[in-house]
Amino acid sequence: MLTAEQSQSFWQAPQDTNPNRIGGEFNKVAEVIIQESESLENALRRFKRKVQQEDIIKEIKKHSFYMKPGEKRRAKEALSRKRLRKKQRREAD
Repeated sequence: MLTAEQSQSFWQAPQDTNPNRIGGEFNKVAEVIIQESESLENALRRFKRKVQQEDIIKEIKKHSFYMKPGEKRRAKEALSRKRLRKKQRREAD
């Protein structure tokens, strides 16, 4: 039989020490190292490009609110219909 202390430590989840991991998912971290004789504007431009390439903003918007499974399905179907219409327009031209 376990004592109260043992059972409490038994049921505790292991603590994750990785600072880039929150809520079971890895957070994407865009990092730009400013080189010597590089202007801040150039470094900021590189940072913005890196954020855009890694789709960080897209992921944040995606997880900013909860969508019910049915809503996700309808949105996915609507996007599929939109792509199909666009493809058909291009083929018609």
